[in-house]
Amino acid sequence: MPRHGLPALAGTGRRGLPGGSGRWRRAVGAGLGAALCAVPVAEKQNSASLSNDALIKRAVTLVTDSTSTLLSQTTYALIEALTEYTKAVYTLVSLYKQYTNLLGKMNSDEVDAVWQVVIGARVDMTTKQQEYLKLESSWMTALRLSEMAAEAAYQSGADQASVTARSHIQLIKSQVQEVRQLSQKAETKLAEAQTEELLKTQGEESTLPQGILGSTDAGEDPYLRED
Repeated sequence: MPRHGLPALAGTGRRGLPGGSGRWRRAVGAGLGAALCAVPVAEKQNSASLSNDALIKRAVTLVTDSTSTLLSQTTYALIEALTEYTKAVYTLVSLYKQYTNLLGKMNSDEVDAVWQVVIGARVDMTTKQQEYLKLESSWMTALRLSEMAAEAAYQSGADQASVTARSHIQLIKSQVQEVRQLSQKAETKLAEAQTEELLKTQGEESTLPQGILGSTDAGEDPYLRED
């Protein structure tokens, strides 16, 4: 009896395999078809994201970001230097006014001592002026680069990057202009103080120390006193 049952089981197994195999093949075929259909879509997406226009826009956006950072840093340094220069100018203005008020009330040694303080303040002001002029040159370069980057963004179609860069440029310009106006106002006051000091010096009969205002007579007075 077992011997007769084995072929029947074997036959049943063989009849079952073709049906199962067909379903398996159809499932595999469907899976492969879906995978093959998905490949062109992925390729199209990658192709769109890596197009020349997209790469240019991405690059020009990075450039505008970098130039804006450079402009911000140079602006900060320039404003700080301009502020220090303005303070130095006002210090010199104050010293000129004090010196002018003391003319005729001091002897020659006292006048000379005060004038040396004025000279020291003038040297400090000149040093700070040179510092801000150097930074101003770097700031102008950064400004031009930022303007060029904004134009490149506009030409490439990166409108958002272009608008952002131009807005930043306008803000920076207004900030620097405000500080420049303050320094120009200080320079005007310095010119007024120097003029006032010069007029009072010319009207004074007291002897001035050698070297003040480049006066030849003032330079000769100490020697006349020694004689």
